[in-house]
Amino acid sequence: MQFLLFPLVLIFTSFAQAQQIGKDSIDCSIPLQGGTLSGTLFTPHGVRKPPVVLIIAGSGPTDRDGNSRLLKGKNNSLLQLADSLSKYGIASLRYDKKGVGKSQVKGLREEDMRFEDGANDALAWIAWLRKSGYKKIYIAGHSEGSLIGLVAAQQTKLKGFISLAGAGRPIDQVLREQFKEGGGPDSLVLLANRYLDTLLTGQRIAKPNPFLFSIFRPSVQPYIISWLRYNPGNLLQKLRCPVLIVQGNKDIQVQVADALLLQKIKPDAQLAIIENMNHVFKLVSSNNRIDNAKAYSDPSLPIASSMVQEFIKFIGPIRIL
Repeated sequence: MQFLLFPLVLIFTSFAQAQQIGKDSIDCSIPLQGGTLSGTLFTPHGVRKPPVVLIIAGSGPTDRDGNSRLLKGKNNSLLQLADSLSKYGIASLRYDKKGVGKSQVKGLREEDMRFEDGANDALAWIAWLRKSGYKKIYIAGHSEGSLIGLVAAQQTKLKGFISLAGAGRPIDQVLREQFKEGGGPDSLVLLANRYLDTLLTGQRIAKPNPFLFSIFRPSVQPYIISWLRYNPGNLLQKLRCPVLIVQGNKDIQVQVADALLLQKIKPDAQLAIIENMNHVFKLVSSNNRIDNAKAYSDPSLPIASSMVQEFIKFIGPIRIL
């Protein structure tokens, strides 16, 4: 009853109240040698010391809003997530990865990048948030960003960790499954698996087959070798903070089985399987992969509101001033 001493009236958020909460959008940056990391902080109005979610984007050249230059059009999935959270009194920080958007670093080369770099960048943002006065810090990592967040979470204290469409197995197992289901000739699938076996030993492939070059090009092999060292299940098991595992059952990149595996490894984790949600949090009714993929490039489609509600339940009610 101690907060009765304050003259302000505190109320819990509800759906109706969430629609009335405004936000401030603040551009922020962290200096790096040769450049900067650039991000956007959303802070809800009327919330004293709100919790904040550090949103880590998925694989490839994906920016702070969830968009990739490798895909035609935008989906704005991470932007929509941040905006939705702000309506419920939850702050968020999302950022462009090195070499993406406004996070440019002079002389950055693909062959010099390692998986640990992403975790170190996440830790730098967490340090920035703490310096800015935030105490209730959560990580929400999407796809590859889930594993990046897990690596970072081993080295800092968090209020909670949220895995969004995160793989439950080491990346070589996921890739082997994708190669098998990709419809390519058996000889190419076998060769891709041999390449993975080689990289698992820490050795490189000098001249990858032209049909597999985009995946195993020499410049990206050091990154893959560093990526292969991490098992998401082992990292998740070591976490001492509350965990939420979110997975859509229309995801064509990460399977529901991965989420179930993570929850089996971490039995005290909360698990949310979102009906009809795909990999970029959009609702799709069709089982057609082409229809599913179209949602990756449609910013007019909102993200699944039921996923946002899982965030709200996990983080807990926010007191609005």
